[in-house]
Parts: sequence; structure tokens; C-alpha cells
Amino acid sequence: MMQDYPKTLPPTAKVGFTVMDAWLAYAPVKNNPEDAAKVPKGNPFHSATSGEMAIYRANSLILRKAGAQISDPVVSTFNGQEVEVWPRVTWSPRWGLTFKDVKRKVHGNSSVSQRSVLVINGRNVVIDGLSLDGALIVNSVDEAEVKVTGHVENKGWTIQHVDHRDTSEMEESRIRGFKFEKVEQLEVNYTEPGKHCLSP
Repeated sequence: MMQDYPKTLPPTAKVGFTVMDAWLAYAPVKNNPEDAAKVPKGNPFHSATSGEMAIYRANSLILRKAGAQISDPVVSTFNGQEVEVWPRVTWSPRWGLTFKDVKRKVHGNSSVSQRSVLVINGRNVVIDGLSLDGALIVNSVDEAEVKVTGHVENKGWTIQHVDHRDTSEMEESRIRGFKFEKVEQLEVNYTEPGKHCLSP
């Protein structure tokens, strides 16, 4: 176990640690829906539901700290677990491994509404003055430089509740307590090197 590792070190070993807010780095997924629903209010669920929502929260807060206007979450209940639902923001590691990576790719007065989905799959995608209210997926090859700006509005993806006992649903949806209905989205693919601009 990780907590036992320091005991194996000699007294001369140099040992350090880093402290950060839990939302940035701690979202274990270890409890099934039934056990998670029994967790007393105010304690972490540590379930597939809370783990996925924690990723959206972390990414939303990172974008907010980078200067984007990110709407506050709403509270919803899935599989008996009350969680905050932030904008569904994800990006590939090649877009941003560190806060410095993200900060240099977020410019202007960008905003993302609470119901929005933002997926970034590309190394050189810059968000500059984007106003998103809906679902936007940006895919690009590493050699492409993409500037995403302007107003994107569509019906987006809705969150549908799923009961963990409903065997007609896929297991990954049942353990999360929800699934996405992809009603409408804007998906753009940049497959050629060079400079590109998405400005709807």
C-alpha cells in the first residue's frame, strides 16, 4: 500500500509531499451504487457517479482559473447520490497536462454554460472568445493550429437518469446512474496541418 512505502525507506531518505485541494486530484471510484447511496450526507460517495462528476468539476474549475467564465453547477441525484453537475468539459492529455498548458490556450472572454459539453482532442487548440451553450467537439491533428471563437449554440446533450437495477441498460450507464442523449452537437475535424479558425 502507498502509505506503507515510506516505512521501507532508510532514515537518510529525503521525503516530501505536495498538498492541494481535493477537487484537483482526488476522486476515487471504489463503491458500487448501493453502497454509495448509503454514505451519510456530506461524505464523499467514491462511486462511478461522483468520480465522473468530479472530473467535470475539476476541468471546469481549471478553465475558470485560466480566465474563462464557467457557469455554476446544478445539483442532481443519480442512483441515490446527490452530486453537483458542472459543464461536461473534457480534454485529451496532449491539450493540457498542466495548468500552464491550459492557461496559454484560453484567451479572451470565453464562456461555457452549465448545460454545455466541451470536448477538446488536439494539441494546438486555442479557446479565444468562445461562447458555448450546447455541445462542441473539436478534433485536430497535432500539426494543426486551431482557434475556436464565436458563439456556438445548439440543443446539446441531455442527461438521462438510469436506475442501476435496470438490466436493459448498459452496465456503464447503470453504475453511473445516467447516460447522455446526444441531441445535437457541433463536431469539427481538422485533419490537415496549418492554421484554422472555427468561428460559427
